[in-house]
Amino acid sequence: MADIDRPTALLSLAREIASRNPEFQVVLGPGAGNHATNQFVAELQRQVRELFNDDFCEKKLCGETALAVDFYFPEEATVVEVAFGLPNPGTEFEKDVLKALMAQDLGHTVRRLVFISRPGAVKKCSQPGRSAVIRWAREKHGLMIKVEELAGEPRRRHRSRAKRVT
Repeated sequence: MADIDRPTALLSLAREIASRNPEFQVVLGPGAGNHATNQFVAELQRQVRELFNDDFCEKKLCGETALAVDFYFPEEATVVEVAFGLPNPGTEFEKDVLKALMAQDLGHTVRRLVFISRPGAVKKCSQPGRSAVIRWAREKHGLMIKVEELAGEPRRRHRSRAKRVT
């Protein structure tokens, strides 16, 4: 397994899991969306454990905080975060970058942070604010940040409108 880039294999698994669900790109909103994301991440974690026969999931690399990264691959010096909200204006982007930098500061080898997200994330992360954070992390901390998107187009859930009887 040493020859395999495990973060790349994880991305392939994520894309495979997403492609099996025709409703995957439907934006569900708070509550239902959180539940669907948790199910996706749990399945991804299960498959990662099975594929690599090791546990790279939910690693607490940030000292005495309760913060954990979704996946950490020490041999590849890579943190992977599943961040489906990245295309949105308010996300945990900066918090996830901070977690990777805290891990570095605490002696964990982290040279790469990979985000797995929905379509639109790459575009959003190329806007001035986030691109400045990406540049700063690279120049000041040697952290390369890559944003990967799952295939498809986001769709809003259509709400059926029942006829009103008055």
